[in-house]
Amino acid sequence: MFERLSRLRRTEGLRALFAEIAVRRADLVQPIFVQETAMAPVPIEAMPGQVRFPLESLPALGRALTEAGVRAALLFGLPARKSDDGSSACDPDGIVPQAVRRLKEAAPELTVITDVCVCSFTSHGHCGLMREGRLENDATLDLLAETARVHAQAGADLVAPSAMMDGQVAAIRARLDASGFSQTGILGYSAKFASAFYGPFREAADSAPTYGDRSAYQHDARNVRHARRELLADMDEGADALMVKPGLAYLDVLAEARRITDLPLAAYMVSGEYAMLKAAAERGWLDERATVLEVLTAFKRAGADLIVTYYAQEAAAWLDS
Repeated sequence: MFERLSRLRRTEGLRALFAEIAVRRADLVQPIFVQETAMAPVPIEAMPGQVRFPLESLPALGRALTEAGVRAALLFGLPARKSDDGSSACDPDGIVPQAVRRLKEAAPELTVITDVCVCSFTSHGHCGLMREGRLENDATLDLLAETARVHAQAGADLVAPSAMMDGQVAAIRARLDASGFSQTGILGYSAKFASAFYGPFREAADSAPTYGDRSAYQHDARNVRHARRELLADMDEGADALMVKPGLAYLDVLAEARRITDLPLAAYMVSGEYAMLKAAAERGWLDERATVLEVLTAFKRAGADLIVTYYAQEAAAWLDS
């Protein structure tokens, strides 16, 4: 006697009835690039379908996302001015606070998450303060904490530190609490790897380092145990949710994160993963809809609660709920 396992796969109705997991529109987070100097949307060549938005486009975008069923957006700002010290990142009237206010006014139900990093704000493109070619971790913490505070003051629901500085979550939590923003949550980019898959993003965010790379402060792709320690550290420092980035190439890390914590987990389908799927679909090599939904399902299967993806608005139209 053998098991007739195909009985529960025979029809679409049966497959839906017995599905173990499901990707929902509410799981998706749409990244948004906002450029302070843009007068109209600026196409991102390496990321077909994605643009850098001017501030004036954000109200309509916020309404479009919520109408599509996408309930959250992750903001990246491109400032008019860069400097060695990245000080415009914490300007209360800077590009990100302005963008937060525009989105919240137009679509108050949209959950607005802000990326807290300075790579787009520094003239050298690194994620922290540099001295003689060396990253100054501890000196960067105050800058990140103040940046998070001004984002919270503007109305951000969550701040997402991505600079990968040791102690960044603790510094931000302390600043937010001391400033009256104890209800503002922190989504830690806890397991963020030094990855070749970020290439298109660096064009999109104008954030490529002018010298060196970020391997001294982002995770080494060969190390899972080290990533686990970082996840646990962010938990101890007060993160409300954790992230694994990139997503598709690090499903094992995502599964390990799910094993060690009950905190909400995010997976980030990064720019290179998006660009690969878009390029293959444009050539007719892959069925775009089917492939994207399969990838999103893989993130959920590995343990993600939310998925940051440039496909969010597009994929929302493909999902049942």
